[in-house]
Amino acid sequence: MDPFSDEKIFDSWSKNAPQWSEVVRKGKIESRRLVTNNAIVEAILKRSPQSVLDVGCGEGWLVRELADKVAHVSGADVIPGLIERAQDAGGGSFYVASYDEIAKGALDSLSDVVVCNFSLLGKESVETLFKAVPSLLAPNGAFIVQTLHPMVSCGDSPYQDGWREGSWDGFSPDFTDPAPWYFRTLGSWVTLFLNSGFRLLEISEPIHPKTHMPASVIFIAETTPNNPLQPTADASAE
Repeated sequence: MDPFSDEKIFDSWSKNAPQWSEVVRKGKIESRRLVTNNAIVEAILKRSPQSVLDVGCGEGWLVRELADKVAHVSGADVIPGLIERAQDAGGGSFYVASYDEIAKGALDSLSDVVVCNFSLLGKESVETLFKAVPSLLAPNGAFIVQTLHPMVSCGDSPYQDGWREGSWDGFSPDFTDPAPWYFRTLGSWVTLFLNSGFRLLEISEPIHPKTHMPASVIFIAETTPNNPLQPTADASAE
């Protein structure tokens, strides 16, 4: 197995699904608890959506958080172990689907918001998903992405796109075999949106109250006018 690949990401998260679910549900990640959880919820709700699709939903915390605020909420993830935990906890509809399967039409409904919250770790699979998101959005819908801030997550490595080794530093010894991830500069993220048929409406940088550094970066985008992959209002009503 290629140590820097989407296959390796899948393998790692499959092994760590129980551990990750416990960490998220017990609020053990300080940056999420203090900053990023609220940041992504606020970004979604200010769009006043009637429907939200969480792509890469993990064990389903965001779907549950939105369940009493949005009429229709659903989540999809490639890891069956995470989806099983999401389904057990409830709050919405959940589906096992890879980004490639989503791009091929595995999900046939349209949503006012498609969100990816710290779930864009790979290279080709992420690029494939970006191309497919317009076909998942209802007219005037938004694509919202929260991810690691490139300037902070770069560390001592060169500030250039490329695969990075994963780490479970700061987590319990129960975690094993960390997943690699594909680093993108801020400019590369912007280019990915533009090349996938989006226009960026907003880029925000939630600040950690203790470090006073960006805890993440949030992109909010809409499809460009006359995007052939964007469903029309008539089509969405059928």
